[in-house]
Amino acid sequence: MDIESLVRTRRALHAVAELVLAGPQFRTSGTIRLRASLGGFATLAEPNVQVTGTDLVAFGQRLSLGRTTCAALAAAIGVTAGAPEGLYEDGSGVDPEDVVEADPQSAHLIAHGFAVGDAVLRRMFPGADPVIWPEHFDIGVTMASVNYGVSPGDGFQAEPYAYVGPHTRQQGTYWNAPFGAMATVRELGGVDGVLAFFEKGRQLVG
Repeated sequence: MDIESLVRTRRALHAVAELVLAGPQFRTSGTIRLRASLGGFATLAEPNVQVTGTDLVAFGQRLSLGRTTCAALAAAIGVTAGAPEGLYEDGSGVDPEDVVEADPQSAHLIAHGFAVGDAVLRRMFPGADPVIWPEHFDIGVTMASVNYGVSPGDGFQAEPYAYVGPHTRQQGTYWNAPFGAMATVRELGGVDGVLAFFEKGRQLVG
């Protein structure tokens, strides 16, 4: 795994999710929620935009995320790049004019993490609607004051990981992160492993 490429790709995809999908969707339809889709992620409402691999797909166009800017991508599909305003302080930290670049292999790893997270959360919580939040760029749900989800990676852990984050601090070896517990999707081995990790967390929450 090329960590440098993964970090660069995550930055690019996070930026596009926030500035080209969530921001325009919020200004048009009033929601910032995104969803997992085949090979990546997509808006929930108008405008209908999705990222598949390293391509932005919208309005009959397919645009490469290879060395471009969010401003250019947005202009090409007829929307204005920009984060949702006044909703959160975190985010990608990327300006619409900053150059971003996504690598296919790293994009596949991130998309796989979102797909696993979506599948596990729907199995564990029937009727749940897993959301990819643009501020942190992770997919998750909150049940009984516990956050369950999959992150594509961050400053704490570079590669995609599953997490359980109770709203109250827990004690014990399972709780191995400042926010609760985490394990990489790779070490958990996919859907069954992530499900078992989540179930253990649910059982241990006091």
